[in-house]
Amino acid sequence: MALEIQHTHLPIRGLNLHVAHVGKGELGTVVFLHGFPEIWYSWRHQMLAVAAAGYRAIAPDCRGYGLSDQPPEDEEVSWDDLIADVLAILDAYSIPKAFFVGKDFGAMPAYEFALQHPERTCGVTCLGIPFNPAPVSFDTMPEGFYILRWREPGRAEADFGRYDVRRVVRTIYVLFSGVEIPTAKEGQEIMDLADLSTPLPEWFTEEDLDAYAKLYENSGFRYPLQMPYRAIHKIPNRLDAKFQVPVFIVMGEKDYCFKFPGFEAALRGGAMGHFMPDLKVTFIPEGCHFVQEQLPEQVNELLLGFLKDHPVVAA
Repeated sequence: MALEIQHTHLPIRGLNLHVAHVGKGELGTVVFLHGFPEIWYSWRHQMLAVAAAGYRAIAPDCRGYGLSDQPPEDEEVSWDDLIADVLAILDAYSIPKAFFVGKDFGAMPAYEFALQHPERTCGVTCLGIPFNPAPVSFDTMPEGFYILRWREPGRAEADFGRYDVRRVVRTIYVLFSGVEIPTAKEGQEIMDLADLSTPLPEWFTEEDLDAYAKLYENSGFRYPLQMPYRAIHKIPNRLDAKFQVPVFIVMGEKDYCFKFPGFEAALRGGAMGHFMPDLKVTFIPEGCHFVQEQLPEQVNELLLGFLKDHPVVAA
């Protein structure tokens, strides 16, 4: 019988968080943490692959995203909430320890959880984002750089508000799957950088877009713009970090993030080894920002290899 992803809402720290899950977990548990404009659905290929291999796959919608509850509007956005939510999800399922797979901003709670709770962590895999011991500075980027635009209160809301949710998600997927960093020119907004004549990536179907649009119609973009874009400066300083668990970083070489300040040096220069004694970095030559959706078979093979190389030892 084919594996089928199930859906649950868990009461987590005052919010009902949506969690997708599949698999019995004979070999352990893998927790998937999405980025933006992603959602639990971004991990559909990886969830089924690890479940078929004997693991339990869990993919929450981050608070304020998809089918998870919205935090109160007046509540300050905190990265600590994401780590605490993950810990509470493990506790809710009585999972003693797990592997974590993070993508985009989801890499940050994956790294940070491993540092704060090594006894609950089997290993970490992150896609597209190296470990940064201090917040990345974007001061050298042009004014039209999308992160600089989106961290301005109200600017992205006005830009996105010109279109329906489906069009917004479509535009972001088109832009973020490219090689160049999305950057607006004078007189432009980010949504102006792609129109309906620009085709979707060949690996991203209209049905996929419908799934994303439905989830973002539910959540809106209020919290997703707060987390991560208006919280990047709050990423903790971790110059003293020392990972006690194995770390595997997978980077698509056509991911526009490769061009972020310091990213290529971090990924190729060996500096992360100071913080991560057990580190492996693999590059996928054709991989874009959404490499796990673009090239699922390659990513699944790499992820399963990492899991098998680090079997969970029963207590």
